[in-house]
Amino acid sequence: MALDLSKLPVRQGESDKATVKAIQQALVANGLNVPLDGNFDALMTSAVKTFQAQHTDSAGGPLTVDGVVGRLTWFAMSSPAPVARQNASLLAASALAMAASKIGVRETGPNRGPDVDVFLTTAGLNPKGGGAAGFPWCQAFVYWAFNEAARQLGIPNPTPKTAGVLAHWNAAKTIPSATRFTPKQLLADLSQASAGSLVVYDFGGGLGHIAFIEQCNDDGRLSTVEGNTNTDGSRNGIGVFRLTRRKISISEHGLKGVIAYA
Repeated sequence: MALDLSKLPVRQGESDKATVKAIQQALVANGLNVPLDGNFDALMTSAVKTFQAQHTDSAGGPLTVDGVVGRLTWFAMSSPAPVARQNASLLAASALAMAASKIGVRETGPNRGPDVDVFLTTAGLNPKGGGAAGFPWCQAFVYWAFNEAARQLGIPNPTPKTAGVLAHWNAAKTIPSATRFTPKQLLADLSQASAGSLVVYDFGGGLGHIAFIEQCNDDGRLSTVEGNTNTDGSRNGIGVFRLTRRKISISEHGLKGVIAYA
């Protein structure tokens, strides 16, 4: 599978069919079902995102889930034995990529802002209805990301349309494509905290927080992408951040579990 490295990065719309076909052959060799037609279309972008969510780079670090084949993704894809990360469904990988695309978004007022208002509206809330304090929006952010991913893939969004974290956790019990894992179950098999799954916290009194898992390390430390937080991991912060402060542990404050969508 020869590929001219000067062509990298390669993304949707690439016109060099030989380059795209080499990437498609590498994806097929890694168990992903894509046509060998030399077309880098939306299906190819989703397949690349799935690979990125499931594998690490040569140093064991997370690949950026953006659907773009750069040097790190290509060498992981074309190595004799690419390192598996965790299983991630196509929808979960795409939703994670959607969430990651919003890293850097900040509020312009308490729980308000152009992007925040879109998250809340998509989840069924009127952003103006929250009064001066506004509505917490971490779950609305999750719903928006899954909704956008499902729309682009042309499939139904399986996640419940709610801005309530604990409402999502409770509803997931009856959703066929969702599986809930308790902290005890996760510690028995950390691979269940897969890329694109959701870590859920319950702080009592109806207060919760939810975040996308980008990677779960062997010691249970998480890389997350989350909305309505800040650098100290607040559940009612100022924007969308990538954090590395959370972990899978029985003693982790408020940890309810993980929801994984197949």
